[in-house]
Amino acid sequence: MGGISIWQLLIVLVIVLLLFGTKKLRGMGNDLGGAVKGFRESVSDGKDADKDKDDLKADPLPEELAHKDANRVIDGEATQAEAKEKDKDKV
Repeated sequence: MGGISIWQLLIVLVIVLLLFGTKKLRGMGNDLGGAVKGFRESVSDGKDADKDKDDLKADPLPEELAHKDANRVIDGEATQAEAKEKDKDKV
């Protein structure tokens, strides 16, 4: 019989209303509701972002293109190779 009865809860509610007032409680309720709404939106945005990431993942290149690009020389690499050859010629 140590539980809280409905009458005790009502008395506590009346005391809270008297202390804070209805405007302040309404404002706190609106703030809490806005926070919950913002949380739900951010969770749904996160799920959408994950879905977009999965959609953006590129398919692997077909073997024909992969072999074609493997022998391609980048300008910077060609310049470095030429510089090494010139250094060898000087020695």
